[in-house]
Amino acid sequence: MVDQHKHCPRCGTPIPMDERYCSPKCEQVIAERRQKVMRTRKIMYIAFAVLIIIYLLFVFRGSIF
Repeated sequence: MVDQHKHCPRCGTPIPMDERYCSPKCEQVIAERRQKVMRTRKIMYIAFAVLIIIYLLFVFRGSIF
């Protein structure tokens, strides 16, 4: 039988159940990816908010100015 194990989320290497990653390198790569995703998400939220504000300015332009 195979011992209880799980796999590294980055490379798929079998690791013990109490470990999260197989190496510090895999942990660093995943942390960098998370940072990129968070940065991209923030940029998208800001862009969406700006577009909504511009839209609202054009819609209510007649009543504001």
